[in-house]
Amino acid sequence: MNVIETRLPGIGVRREIVTGSGRRVGIVAQRDGDLDLIISKASDPDACVASIPLTPDEAATIGNLLGSRQLVAQLTEEHRDLPGVSTRQFLIERGSPFDGRPLADTRMRSRSGASLVAVLRSGQVQASPTPDFTLTAGDLLVVVGTSEGLDAAADILRNG
Repeated sequence: MNVIETRLPGIGVRREIVTGSGRRVGIVAQRDGDLDLIISKASDPDACVASIPLTPDEAATIGNLLGSRQLVAQLTEEHRDLPGVSTRQFLIERGSPFDGRPLADTRMRSRSGASLVAVLRSGQVQASPTPDFTLTAGDLLVVVGTSEGLDAAADILRNG
């Protein structure tokens, strides 16, 4: 996939792709650090159809949501022959009891039997994070376990 990068003098940098549907979708990273999600016509990249300002947390969360799809699909395929084993995603929200705390504080595995296999942060995958890995708001956790274990993991992450 080609990423088209265009310097915007005095503004920042636009990075975008052309989708199969013929739209241009991308991000304008402004010099002051602000980000805008943009959609424009493939035939005219300057004809912006939509521009959505994003906070850094919102941009990171969208990146995680987009990146997690492939990871979850891969894990689901790998667990296809293991009846009763599923994969779910959990978002660490601002104000979560574990925002800013190490993964070990969740005691997720011992309390739920579910295993955290990856954390997506700012579009990057942290596979098999260690107990000292610090969770932050916007992290998307990919957890594998039984249905009951995953329900328990959700409760732990929501209520502490």
